[in-house]
Amino acid sequence: MADTTDKDSSLNRRAFKAGIFYIACQLIVRGITFLMTPVFTRLLSQEQYNQYKIFESWLLIFAPVMSLCLWRSVERAKYDVRERFHEYVSSVQTLSYLSITVFLVLALLFREQVEALCGMNDFMLLIAFLYTYAHTSIFYMQRREKQMMRYKASTTLTAATVIPATLLSVLLVLIGKQTGHSDALMQLRIAGYYIPMILGGFAVAVLMLVQGKKLVDLGYWRYALRFSLPLIPEVLSIQIMNQADKLMVTHMVGDVPGSVFAVATTVSYIIWILEDSVWNAWLPWMYEKISRGQGGEIRNSWATLMHGFGVISWALVLFAPEIILILGGKKYGEAIWLVAPMVTGTLFRFYSYSYTAIQNYHKKTKFVAVSTVSVMFLNVLLNYIGIRLFGYRAAAYTTAFSYLVLMVMQAVMERRLTGEQIIPLRTTLLISLAYFALCTVTMLTFHAPFWLRCLIALPAALGAVGYFLPRASSLLAALKSKPGGKHR
Repeated sequence: MADTTDKDSSLNRRAFKAGIFYIACQLIVRGITFLMTPVFTRLLSQEQYNQYKIFESWLLIFAPVMSLCLWRSVERAKYDVRERFHEYVSSVQTLSYLSITVFLVLALLFREQVEALCGMNDFMLLIAFLYTYAHTSIFYMQRREKQMMRYKASTTLTAATVIPATLLSVLLVLIGKQTGHSDALMQLRIAGYYIPMILGGFAVAVLMLVQGKKLVDLGYWRYALRFSLPLIPEVLSIQIMNQADKLMVTHMVGDVPGSVFAVATTVSYIIWILEDSVWNAWLPWMYEKISRGQGGEIRNSWATLMHGFGVISWALVLFAPEIILILGGKKYGEAIWLVAPMVTGTLFRFYSYSYTAIQNYHKKTKFVAVSTVSVMFLNVLLNYIGIRLFGYRAAAYTTAFSYLVLMVMQAVMERRLTGEQIIPLRTTLLISLAYFALCTVTMLTFHAPFWLRCLIALPAALGAVGYFLPRASSLLAALKSKPGGKHR
């Protein structure tokens, strides 16, 4: 009994140390990119800013689809390949590169049609494919290191590419603006950011091949394909849901409303940075607990996370007028009315992670895709109807609703496929609807002065401290406790 407790304590401490380091570094690295938003919204025209965000949206679709989502198998493979984990990753990376190459050949054969569909020129298409190769390697490294609860190498590499890339992109846009090349600002923004990222990604590819010492292994390829191919519809559907509202608003209404929508999306990116960082730090601990048959320990910590991100989402809505003013200025003022549905939609997506993770752990990946594909079609249909009937703001609400439906479907799937539900759906649904209602009602304060909204935030902050402090203290004490002590 004591030996089991010691192992649990050791796992908790490793997860805590690695997780804290990862979260802090991710917030710094990715926060720098976010902090550059006010710079680019002022240097670029609304049309240029929106066109860049559209290019960004296509990249988020390219990488997972063209790589066949094989990097998604890394987390589960750790428990099957064990000591051959590094060679598994290097081998499967090769298969992803072969797949991307096939897509590249097809894109070159139908170059004009692809560029017209994606709104790209030759330069943008070249950067898009080079980045897809490079970013796929970064996916592999991040997942490998995360699952081993090691974050220093991954985060250092991310910092070494993201920070210079962000600063270089700002510098090139400033030079272009000052030298009279205003028409080329978007291309300069792309070159400045993505070329360093491409170089960093290819360096990672070589590093993982050297460490794994395995270029081709058909057994690993079959394992990865069985696990990951069913996830392609899921990943594609999620990315379409993430990007469809921006793409559809631009196509149906124009670049200026599209840019307003993009700035509001940036606010939801604040909460997404936090959610993604915490989730990626928390998932390895969760999988270890499930593998040891200790799923019951997950429930309380997840409830704390749900409320924590709910409160942060509400704070973003409360101060949306000031945040939008800082990010984009007065010309993007209409974006304040999009913040509430966008941040709560992101919240619903985060809540659904707990259900999909369980299904992935049990290798029920093809069933995960069923719900996401269904909801993706629902989202696109609702976006179209909403924009036509109520204007572009409706797309934010239809997307939030779609994420809520997805959360419910994933929860139902989890229970049917695994026979268990670590996080009760009823609890998740009540929390979700409560924060959506709170954020929506908070929009009534947008015309109130800043000092009044600060007064509203004060008692809420005190209440949050009273709720979270004892839970955080007990959690930290448990995670930091040393093995070998007395156990009752």
